[in-house]
Amino acid sequence: MTESLWPSPPSPPPPPPPSAASLAIPSSSARGTSTSSAFTGVGGSGQVPRPRKVRKVSPDSNPPTPPPPAPIPLRILPRPLSASGELDAAVRHLRATDPHLAAVIDELEPLCLHQFQPPFLTLARSIIHQQLAPKAAASTYERFLKLCDVHGGVSPAAVLALPAEQLRQIGISSRKAGYLHDLARKFHTGVLSDAAIVSLDDRSLLSMLTMVEGIGTWSAHMFMIFSLHRPDVLPAGDAAVRRGVQILYGLLETPRPSQMEQLCERWRPYRSVGSWYMWRLSQAKVATPSAAEAIAGAQHQPLLLESIQVDR
Repeated sequence: MTESLWPSPPSPPPPPPPSAASLAIPSSSARGTSTSSAFTGVGGSGQVPRPRKVRKVSPDSNPPTPPPPAPIPLRILPRPLSASGELDAAVRHLRATDPHLAAVIDELEPLCLHQFQPPFLTLARSIIHQQLAPKAAASTYERFLKLCDVHGGVSPAAVLALPAEQLRQIGISSRKAGYLHDLARKFHTGVLSDAAIVSLDDRSLLSMLTMVEGIGTWSAHMFMIFSLHRPDVLPAGDAAVRRGVQILYGLLETPRPSQMEQLCERWRPYRSVGSWYMWRLSQAKVATPSAAEAIAGAQHQPLLLESIQVDR
């Protein structure tokens, strides 16, 4: 056997014998420390590295995507009474559903509607006309128009440019001047607009209009009927309409506003036209006996208000 020409590597030294201290059993208070110090993890943290758990994610475990928001339903407004053929349709409906009202329709002239004008102009006019005789109201309104012409015509900006003192000089009270300025501010800031007014449904429009100082429920109803030509508005608080309903149905007393909804339910969806005939009927009771005779000759029994159910 041929010997290697290279020397053999030296043998490793034998391990040192264990000392008495290393053979001692640690106390219970030091076991945790000695045990943990016997291991050194990555980076010398002294903790045993634990394998990371890999979480398996299934394709179905992702949170579901929320559905898209439901489309807002479009509010389809009824055709205005000024639309072609709509007023005739209203009269036919009222004749068919209420024989008592049919007798009144035969005796009275048909409904005449005002020409449509911009809502801001019409609302300003209604404020000026409040609690004034027709002739005095018309004269004050003409002076108001001339005053606004200096500022380019009636507009929210023009009304806001007119101080209350200048409005008082043409016969508009301080209170009405405040009403006009509040109306102009709401239009100027976008709370109200001509476009929004003609597109809102009746309930929303009533809520918005009565936010204006000086415009109550009655004024809003008159605007909706005679300016916007809304077909199904019932001014239940109007004294003349309530009086007309009393005459129409032979009631022993004038119905309360809370009873008008049920009494006039059959007129839907043309309660505006039915209300107009009630105005005319309350006047015709005195002015035109023929209309009163037509009502008196109608074959019906007087209706007792106690029989009407009213939501309280």
